Amino acid sequence: MTSYELAQVNIARMKYPLDAPEMKDFADGLDPVNAVAEAADGFRWRLQDDDRGDATDQRIFGDEWLLVNLSVWRNADALTAFMYQGLHRELLSRRYEFFERVQEVMSTMWWVPLGHRPTVREAEEKLLLVREKGPTPEAFTLRTGFPPPGA
Repeated sequence: MTSYELAQVNIARMKYPLDAPEMKDFADGLDPVNAVAEAADGFRWRLQDDDRGDATDQRIFGDEWLLVNLSVWRNADALTAFMYQGLHRELLSRRYEFFERVQEVMSTMWWVPLGHRPTVREAEEKLLLVREKGPTPEAFTLRTGFPPPGA
């Protein structure tokens, strides 16, 4: 058993305000997708506001148009098992209806000590690290992963 868990952040630049009709399917899917995530094998934690139960009021890089999803999983297998099935997969396949296409890295992962819950600031630092240096053991992508420290 490892003493690390996998943190992940993904961000997306909205095309429209979250309450716009064009975002309705995405916004309506948040609670069901979050419920499936929380019930998924290997899920540990996700960033959320106290009053809404999601993280749509959180901002990253001080940008009002960027939504942030920050969560912790047992490992990459648990995360990908959730990502590519059910309603999450459906919404993921429709992401360009809701979010802009961007060239820069918008998601990254990193190992955190068991029980650590990352902050938005920490996620910003990890995204910037991958953007500047590419995948490293300190911050990496789903395509170029690294084992937990000491593995």
